[in-house]
Formats: sequence, C-alpha cells, structure tokens
Amino acid sequence: MERPRLLLIDDEPALASFFASAAQDCGYEPAIGTDQADFRRRYGERRPDVVVLDLGMPGMDGVELLRFLSGEDFRGPVLIISGFDRRVLDSAFRLGEALGLTMVGPLEKPARLEALEAILKEVRPTVSR
Repeated sequence: MERPRLLLIDDEPALASFFASAAQDCGYEPAIGTDQADFRRRYGERRPDVVVLDLGMPGMDGVELLRFLSGEDFRGPVLIISGFDRRVLDSAFRLGEALGLTMVGPLEKPARLEALEAILKEVRPTVSR
C-alpha cells in the first residue's frame, strides 16, 4: 500500500526534519518545502494528501498559502504549526475553514512529538489510499 504524502513547509531545518521524521514514523511519505516557491513547486510535482504549514516564514504569509491551497481545491487535512500567539493561530484556522479547507490542530511551537504524532495518526485513516 502506498504511503500518504505529507508536504511540510518550515524554514527551520532542524524543526522541519523533526516533523518529517515524526511523519515518517506515522506512516507518511514526507516532503519538505523550505520557502513558498519550493512549497508550490513540490505541491505541483506530487500533490500531497496532508499539508503541515508554519505560519511564520520569512518573506511570506501563511495566509497566502491557505488561499493557494483553497485555489488548488486541496481537500486533505491542513495542520498549522507556529510560534505565533494562540489568537493568531485560531484566526488562521478559522480563515482556512472559511476558505473550505479541512483544518486540523493548530499546534503551537515548540510542538511536542506526542501531540504531533497524535494528530498525524488521527487524520491518517482519512487519507489512506
């Protein structure tokens, strides 16, 4: 059985590999986008089943990526992970829902491995092929 594809965007290499390794342990095939252009390119190459999005990236707005995903008619779960204030996370979450996205989380940084794995395991049955 093919593993569900997870696309993650985070500009912190150590954190990105931590998240990717957790995703792999949960049965996903992870890919990491390091910036908005890289994320869009990877998205176009192999459409993911799940997206993990860091809101706070230099030179980009996480809201733009939520709009991009909505415009691409992305139907998989979208998990927001960020170091921003909880109110910012909640409002980005509500915006994603208003755009028609399937929002899960959000998780505050530093995210605990158990919390991340719990969410990934919870959404996995909805994306298995």
